[in-house]
Amino acid sequence: MTVLITVWGASPGVGKSTLCAGLSRWLAAAGLRVDHFREEEILTRPQFAGAAEAFKTTGTVDLGTLTAATAQFVDSVLASGDDVVVTDALVPFVPTLLAMGHGEEMIDAFMTDLTEVLAPVGPVMVFLDGNAEAALSRAARREGAQWLDGYVGKLARYEVSPPVTDIASAVKYLRRERAVTLGAVRRNRWGLVVTERADELPPDEVLQIVQRGLKPWLGRTVTNR
Repeated sequence: MTVLITVWGASPGVGKSTLCAGLSRWLAAAGLRVDHFREEEILTRPQFAGAAEAFKTTGTVDLGTLTAATAQFVDSVLASGDDVVVTDALVPFVPTLLAMGHGEEMIDAFMTDLTEVLAPVGPVMVFLDGNAEAALSRAARREGAQWLDGYVGKLARYEVSPPVTDIASAVKYLRRERAVTLGAVRRNRWGLVVTERADELPPDEVLQIVQRGLKPWLGRTVTNR
């Protein structure tokens, strides 16, 4: 059975992209066929490009469009014969839904439909937990101060709650985004691996922790290769 590993985190800068690359290398070394879906590819993958461009341009996208795009993605995964798909900040689209002003009741309803669509690829979320303020600072050191200003400005333009006006309110919003994401995943019984204090740990240690956490879903698949 194909497994979809969707990697999220408490904040930009917490190490999602580094972990995705490490997981993809590890799984490929085990002899598995791996599709590494990088965060920026949502604008180029044919299933999601239209929805992503609509959101980028207008700040909104129809929820039915997101569900249909995900169904097309699942069909393409199954047709490809890949064993594992590692996605960086893709499903379940919670930040997008919050940016459009949707509340938790609407998000739960959407998640119910999305979970049914994703059932053939057995979704497992890996969530890198940590201090959002520290992770933002790390991202700013890596990308430059202009990146942080742009990130805060982007959140300020959306309909997020609590509203964002500065770094402190961005951190407060990210705490809500974390709570809504984890709550929705748990209520819909996705596989879930939470790595605590990921922002404080070396990337190799984070990878090892996540590898152990994924064993209930991947252990047999990896062992049989």
